[in-house]
Amino acid sequence: MEGIIYLVILIIGAVVGFFGAQFFRDHLATQTAKEAEHKAAGIVVAAERKAETLVKEAQIEAKDRLFKMKSDFDAETAEIRSELKRQENRLQQKEENFERKNEQVDAQSKEIIRKEKEILRKEKELETSEASLAGLIDAQRKQLEVISGMTADAAKDLLVQSMENEARHEGAKLIKRITAEAKENADKEAKKILATAIQRYAGDFVAERTVSVVQLPDDEMKGRIIGREGRNIRALEAATGIDLIIDDTPEAVILSGFNPVRREVARLSLIRLIEDGRIHPARIEDVVKKVTEEVDITIKEAGDQAAFDLGVHGISNELVRYLGRLKFRTSYAQNVLQHSIEVGFLCGAMAAELGLNVKLAKRMGLLHDIGKAIDHEVDGSHAEIGARLAKKCGESPKVVYAIAAHHEEVPPESVYDVLVQAADSLSGARPGARKELLENYVKRLEDLENIAKSFKGVASAFAIQAGRELRIIVDGGMINDEDAILLSKDIVKKIEETLTFPGQIKVIVIRETRAIEYANK
Repeated sequence: MEGIIYLVILIIGAVVGFFGAQFFRDHLATQTAKEAEHKAAGIVVAAERKAETLVKEAQIEAKDRLFKMKSDFDAETAEIRSELKRQENRLQQKEENFERKNEQVDAQSKEIIRKEKEILRKEKELETSEASLAGLIDAQRKQLEVISGMTADAAKDLLVQSMENEARHEGAKLIKRITAEAKENADKEAKKILATAIQRYAGDFVAERTVSVVQLPDDEMKGRIIGREGRNIRALEAATGIDLIIDDTPEAVILSGFNPVRREVARLSLIRLIEDGRIHPARIEDVVKKVTEEVDITIKEAGDQAAFDLGVHGISNELVRYLGRLKFRTSYAQNVLQHSIEVGFLCGAMAAELGLNVKLAKRMGLLHDIGKAIDHEVDGSHAEIGARLAKKCGESPKVVYAIAAHHEEVPPESVYDVLVQAADSLSGARPGARKELLENYVKRLEDLENIAKSFKGVASAFAIQAGRELRIIVDGGMINDEDAILLSKDIVKKIEETLTFPGQIKVIVIRETRAIEYANK
């Protein structure tokens, strides 16, 4: 029984709990719905307020834009009106100018018409005057013919002859003036060509010496070179043809000989013997023989190189060897091979300026001193010897004659001969090309001044420009202008006959007349 009661109580409790929970849920849902409605209403109100704010802001922004657009439109309209006003003013001004020009054109047209009428009137008057003058001239001509006793044709011939004589006189004066100008221009052009040739060539300064010096490792080597009873030095001198000078000069032997090739053979042979250490007659002969062969090869190579440097081809092998021998020849301490190359280059440069054959000019310049290769073996001047040698080796007559004429031993016949002379003088006279002893230099200056002073009427003489120029002051009372010209020629002639010098010497005779008076009180 108690169990059933307990079960009933449980069932009742469960039913009560179920309905209680259901009531609570319904109450909670109702409460939640009310809160949601309240929130929704708040959101709607906020949205409406925000929408009203946005609408007001949009209205304000629209009003601002509208106001700005109106301001811009007003400004643009004002600018357009102003521009239209300016254009209207310009058009009005142009119209006024056009009207003024029309008035001026009308006035000018009227003036032109008036002038045309005036010109027509004057033309008629001129025609009348010309007819009248023609009649007067005819009558006057007839009267002049009667008075002079000459017809018009005879008077015309006389006038033509007079004008012809006057024209010849004026022509002679014109020819004289043109000749003087041509000489002056030729002198300027020649100087320009020489200056261009000099600027295009930069030669070496002289560094060659006329004697050869061999340095020894010590003074004991002098005894070995001399040998027992002098047999070594005698053998060396006999094999080379060169004199050996062994003096008190420390650690040096001087080689002296007229033949520069032999002197070079002796120098190289002695150097080889000193390096080898075996010095005796048999060894000396072997070394001299080998060195001679090497020097011959060096000579041939030097000649080939000189011809190659200048672009001169077709020279015979014999002439090339003679050309190479100039490497060991000096003139006033200037190496003759280097001098020949320099003359060839200068001849080519000047020939190019004159529009001549450059290769022919270079060939003449390169070979002009070829006679110096054998002038110590053959009698005669080196120009004459060189001309014969070049002719023997098959050179053209122009080249042969240029070699013979480069020191004016024969007169020049072509412009090439003069080019060779000028280039030879340039190469020898340029600063640094040649050198001489101080004693010889001073003596030459003294000789120049003494030659000038030996002539009558010379007051004083001064050698300047390192002996390249001689200035002479003469007594104006004894020497007149014509005598001054003759005096300069006589002094030049005596200098050429008396002195030996490279290049040329300029002689200037200065004459002045002074009138001196004194004012006294």
